[in-house]
Amino acid sequence: MMSEPFWKTKRLEELNQVEWESLCDGCGLCCLNKLEDWDTGEVAFTSVACRLLDGTSCRCSNYPNRQAIVPDCIQLTPREVDEIPWLPPTCGYRLVRDGEDLYWWHPLISGDPETVHQAGISARGRTVSENDVDAEDFEDYLVDWPLTVGEKR
Repeated sequence: MMSEPFWKTKRLEELNQVEWESLCDGCGLCCLNKLEDWDTGEVAFTSVACRLLDGTSCRCSNYPNRQAIVPDCIQLTPREVDEIPWLPPTCGYRLVRDGEDLYWWHPLISGDPETVHQAGISARGRTVSENDVDAEDFEDYLVDWPLTVGEKR
């Protein structure tokens, strides 16, 4: 008899470090710069990626030291997942929090880290590095696709 996978039986707070890290599908969407409207609190995504995002793998190029290099890098925790409204609808952390299953292309389901890219969910090929854009020009790079990827068409 096969047991249910951990993401169906545990809450985010119950995951060990290996399980927690494996929930990241490698889409890179959380590593896109966002702009917040000070008056409304509305958050808008840009296609400007963190300077540490590897545009091919959609993974952090210096994950162990990311917060020292990029001080405003947000380290996801169960509490952060509850408080961050802009997590993409396909985010494994968000799905598990909400009691939903992972998508077919998630590496924990498919067994292949490339399926997130093959399914068109990731930031691969859609971004520009923040090293190449002046911060005052980020508004020129506003996009809505990070919040619509994975929606039924």
